[in-house]
Amino acid sequence: MRTRITHPQATTTTTAAAALAAGCTGLLLVLTGCDSSSAAGPSAPATTADAKNGDRAPVPLAPVPRGEGSRVPYDFNGDGHRDLVINDLVKAPEDLHGDDAGMGIVYGTEDSPLDPAVRQLLNARANAAKSGDILPAAFDAEAACDLDRDGFTDLVVSTDPPYNGVGAPPVPLQILFGSPEGLTGKAVTVRIPAQARYGKEWPEHPVCGDFDGDGSTDLAVTASDGRISFLRGPFTRAGAPSGAELLPDGGPYLYAPEPEADTDGDGYDDLVATARPRTPGKAAKGTLLLGSAEGPARPGGPYTFAPEELPEAPLRTKGTTRTTLLAHGDFGGADGGGKKTDTVVRTYRGERQDLVALYAAGTTDDPVLTFSTTVFLP
Repeated sequence: MRTRITHPQATTTTTAAAALAAGCTGLLLVLTGCDSSSAAGPSAPATTADAKNGDRAPVPLAPVPRGEGSRVPYDFNGDGHRDLVINDLVKAPEDLHGDDAGMGIVYGTEDSPLDPAVRQLLNARANAAKSGDILPAAFDAEAACDLDRDGFTDLVVSTDPPYNGVGAPPVPLQILFGSPEGLTGKAVTVRIPAQARYGKEWPEHPVCGDFDGDGSTDLAVTASDGRISFLRGPFTRAGAPSGAELLPDGGPYLYAPEPEADTDGDGYDDLVATARPRTPGKAAKGTLLLGSAEGPARPGGPYTFAPEELPEAPLRTKGTTRTTLLAHGDFGGADGGGKKTDTVVRTYRGERQDLVALYAAGTTDDPVLTFSTTVFLP
């Protein structure tokens, strides 16, 4: 896990993971078990001697299907199939003390709810905007939503621009815009007007939502002293909101309510402010801020995130493992209605072994598919 040293920026990134243990294939597959009999033909795994980090042979890269736009959440290429973002990818044995490789995107396709062959590796070197002449070292996914209303989900990323301690710190948030080819090109820095900023704390913890009920997606971002920078959508391709205000009541950490952003069904998405960072799937307490024409500014009383029991991906390894929640959502196709709530988790041991597993709605016994983030290793 990378440690940031340029500023005290907290993130909501997923936990660092590592390469899949020998015996579980790195290819996307319908599980009937994790032994070598699960794979056949040209996709058959390499022997342990030939494999990278002891996992199976790399998954050949396939092109991202070209989409035309959709209303499906997390659909970066607009083909009607939900995609998955993964931070803190596994590290090769020779690079355990190096920088993170970046973040990975695994695309859903017509043939599979997630296909690790259809993937993109995003990192600061290739995709981040510079701060002056300096590229950031950090590049972590924070939130995803269609900020410019073009039918392609965009990705809000947290970076670590240099700061000399004088005046307000630079904005560390950037936007990578979706397209028919997915997330490509360079990000742009989120523009937070002076009237929507306060104090010298770093603007962070962005949350997407239609907080003012106008049909465009907005961003809520933390400001100093518990205030909120409310950035109204739609955003321009230069990263500028259509309007911005500073709201007085918030908290140091912001989250979307679960499972529905509009908790009271009034047509305005709501927001939760917490005093401490929360881990997805774990219990947490906060304060509900109800959406309105003025943004998430109406007090809504106490709010509790309920704990949930997560299934463990069947990672075959010796030693203690941990499981984290990567996503809830409908990974089943192009209906766009979000009627199913599938679960995607990652089980990992250290920084070299991991397994991502997707469980269909209502099931926790056998995952529909598995793959390792070793597919992103060069």
